[in-house]
Amino acid sequence: MAVVMDALHRPTTPLISSSSPSFSAAHDRNHHNNSSFRLHRIASQFHLHSSKSGHGCSWMLDSSKYKYILANSKRNHGQLHAMFPSTPAAVSSVKDLFEFICAGPLIEKLGFTPETIAESIDKWLESGFHVCKLFQLNELYLTTPQKARIYHYYIPVFLWCEKQISDHRSTFKDGDDIPPLVIGFSAPQGCGKTTLVFALDYLFHNSGRKSATISIDDFYLTHDDQAKLRENNPGNALLEFRGNAGSHDLSLSVETLTALGKLTKEGMKMKLPRYDKSAYNGRGDRADPSTWPEVEGPLTVVLFEGWMLGFKPVPADVVKAIDPQLEIVNKNLEAYYDAWDKFVKSWIIIKIKDPSCVYEWRLQAEIQMREAGNPGMTDEEVMDFVSRYLPAYNAYLPTLYTEGPKGSDSEHTLIVEIDEGRNPILAG
Repeated sequence: MAVVMDALHRPTTPLISSSSPSFSAAHDRNHHNNSSFRLHRIASQFHLHSSKSGHGCSWMLDSSKYKYILANSKRNHGQLHAMFPSTPAAVSSVKDLFEFICAGPLIEKLGFTPETIAESIDKWLESGFHVCKLFQLNELYLTTPQKARIYHYYIPVFLWCEKQISDHRSTFKDGDDIPPLVIGFSAPQGCGKTTLVFALDYLFHNSGRKSATISIDDFYLTHDDQAKLRENNPGNALLEFRGNAGSHDLSLSVETLTALGKLTKEGMKMKLPRYDKSAYNGRGDRADPSTWPEVEGPLTVVLFEGWMLGFKPVPADVVKAIDPQLEIVNKNLEAYYDAWDKFVKSWIIIKIKDPSCVYEWRLQAEIQMREAGNPGMTDEEVMDFVSRYLPAYNAYLPTLYTEGPKGSDSEHTLIVEIDEGRNPILAG
């Protein structure tokens, strides 16, 4: 209890100094990781404003691409939910932040108490500092939504991941080659999972751990193979374009995830596949291998994310009632456990109440894309695009939320329910 009182009675000075350390190697790795599309998806969810300390509003340090994206993404469109709405709320003391953290919706669920938070308050402060610098937020004048996103969401999830890594590593003996822990992130499109993974990856690198990020998008079929899939399923809108089960190169995913698990020693390297969604006028194709990012061992953790990760087949009559076109997708899904899910040892499930949120989130992303001068879908095209995913959401999300992915363990599964603004809420 002395630790708690010490934390509560620290001087009410600013939480973090206004000095700005140079951007770390994590940014360099992510800068080379993928297309501007994925980076822009992240940028479009951060509606930043000038700060009182004069930092300006560039999204990331030392990157003309990020500054250009942000400079062309400032205009708001209607009542769409920005990731960080702006209502100035100065954070003045450790005591204030301590009380704010303790009020978070995930705190009790993750087993934190005021005592354990007080004992680790320096870790919370350090992690918060890094996240602020990553997204070029003014750490002295965070808005309330910014504080919530960082201290109620990203950092609690990061600490949960650290515990999962510790538990994983404890199952091996001294001297063993310890494979990286694969953490799966299953979340609907547009709900912020890419941004969450981006922040966690940065925090891991700042804590001295090597991590790798991979998405199910990286395993899409080549353009030619997708064309063959479309030809073999005439009239099926769910398989006309990439997305649903059947449109992925499962042998590539097995090869990639298996190789990642072997990166246990210094000097071991491999390249991670990436997909270029802009190729063939948006139809997409696998990116040239010369552009794939390289990762080096020893890896501690692999962050594997995807909108349908953890989905498992349901009875045929269920999918037929939802959409007869889904029957072949359901059949295709039978092979996905061995290709994806069996590699995942810990799960983070981002839960939504209504899949129709995906329409709004996707619309927001496309509007930001167009305003930045990049190709983007029209509102009508967004409706058509999302409609090809909704049958799968309606068929598989209920089972995912109630039973979890096949082979998952409740002790190694975290379900985070979010609202329309992509913020965690207390479970009902």
